[in-house]
Formats: sequence, structure tokens, C-alpha cells
Amino acid sequence: MTKNPSDELLRKILTESKVFACVGLSMNPVRPSYFVARYLSLKGFKVIPVNPGHAGKMLFGQEVRADLASIPADSTVDVLDVFRRSEHVLPIVTDALARLPGLKTIWMQIGVENAEAAALATEQGVQVIQNRCPKIEYQRLFGELRMGGFNTGIISSKL
Repeated sequence: MTKNPSDELLRKILTESKVFACVGLSMNPVRPSYFVARYLSLKGFKVIPVNPGHAGKMLFGQEVRADLASIPADSTVDVLDVFRRSEHVLPIVTDALARLPGLKTIWMQIGVENAEAAALATEQGVQVIQNRCPKIEYQRLFGELRMGGFNTGIISSKL
């Protein structure tokens, strides 16, 4: 069972990060990976899509990459957002740790957990979030869920 990250840590990641590489991002607008990445891009994050089946296409102003190796070396990735089943996470994390030198956070989506990958990343000083969604956490922490009937505890005059 994964320990819940603190709101302080989640807020820090979502405030300080600028670039998300999303592995397993779908081009289908009804898929969760698509609308999470779209939301992040609308919030000002640079989203680098990674999906071998759509390599070379454009999504959210960025070229879809076949794999992590095809992300340009001069691109700094802050967060690796993983939209793959738990059993596929370890090789993705291993590759990311080898190829993305500025990586600060491995973020595994809701339903995705891999203890071995998390331990490997943590040993190398990379933060790990498991079984969480950055879109949901951003909305919750920055007061955007109030329209859905959630009490975020944040008072805001934004409509």
C-alpha cells in the first residue's frame, strides 16, 4: 500500500514543475490520458506526449515521441507522468532515470503502483507519487473542484 503524499509536497511539485512527459498518452479525446494532458497544457505546463503508435504527430503543440530516448537531449523534463499498467512501469522508470537527467518526479496515475520502480527512483533522489492524478490534485489544491460540489477549503472569488 502506498503512503499518501502530503498536500504540501503535491502543491510544491505542481507549482515548481514546468514540463511533463506523459508516457502512454492517447490521441483519443475521451481517454483519461488525453484530457489530463490537455488540462495540464491549458494550465501552462509543457506536455511532451510519448506514445510509439502516434510518433511524429502533433498534440498540444508538441511532437508525439515514440519513447523517452526520442525526447531531445536539451529538453528538461520535471515530471514523468505514467499512463501504463503497473506491470509496465519498472522499465519505463529505469529508462527515465537513465535518459532524463533533470527529472524530479515520477508520477503514476490512478490505479498505477509499482514498489520496485518507486524504490529505484527514490534511491536516485527522484520523488515518487503513485495512484494519484495531477489534474485532480491540481484542481483540489488550487480551488477548482468547488464547482463539482467539493469543499476544497479554499475561499475564492473566481467564477
